[in-house]
Amino acid sequence: MRQPTMARRHLLLVPSAVALALALSHGAAFAQATITMASTTSTEQSGLFGHLLPEFKKASGIDIKVVALGTGQALDMARRGDADVLFVHDQVAEEKFVADGWGVKRYPVMYNDFILVGPKADPAGTQGKDIVEALKKLAAGSAPFISRGDKSGTHAAELRYWKLAGAEAAKGGGYKECGCGMGPALNIAASSGAYVLADRGTWLNFKNRADMVVLVEGDTRLFNQYGVMVVNPAKHPQIKVQDAQKFVDWVVSPGGQASIAAYKIGGEQLFFPNAGK
Repeated sequence: MRQPTMARRHLLLVPSAVALALALSHGAAFAQATITMASTTSTEQSGLFGHLLPEFKKASGIDIKVVALGTGQALDMARRGDADVLFVHDQVAEEKFVADGWGVKRYPVMYNDFILVGPKADPAGTQGKDIVEALKKLAAGSAPFISRGDKSGTHAAELRYWKLAGAEAAKGGGYKECGCGMGPALNIAASSGAYVLADRGTWLNFKNRADMVVLVEGDTRLFNQYGVMVVNPAKHPQIKVQDAQKFVDWVVSPGGQASIAAYKIGGEQLFFPNAGK
């Protein structure tokens, strides 16, 4: 039987090599699909994303790079086109973001609550259920209070509560802004015996508590809603809208919502899914 020449053998191998290269290229593209999410420090520092995002990757093959900022900074990042999807917690600002054309649609995804934490001795006498009364007492004295001061969702909520307390102009002699995330703000408060407004998720994951305890909780005004939205590709054509929408669809689906509910620390649930409600 006549053996094929070297040239012929080379030609026979070409189609197989091309097919293999295409298959590998397709697989690599799937494995390397990545989107950027601008989110809050609370979702990152609470440990939620360490639990949630591997579940999404398992379901979709898509990696998510998280940039954790205050909500205001996250919204600014998205306006610049530097994020594909947002996961934040300032509903008024989020709705304006969509109304101004920067976001496609806002979806409610989960909630938890804010709490006032401070030294166990509670020198300002804030302990109770009423956040406004607690801030009035802080404004009237000189007990140290650490504000995030970073235009985050937590900072926005804090400013609303000071306004309700009639004390936004003079928040107390010990009031200081750190311009930092939730974790650093808690560290500063713990090391200085100060009060601080925190989201419960980050507090539950916070290890350096010193003698700090939860002093005010349960006020309905402390409700903390999170929303998720895809950045509008009409503003920034480079947005990976299909992969970003896959994340949104997944996180509001029964599977994504169950994954949020399953995240606990010490048996305590940190976030409560409420998509579609």
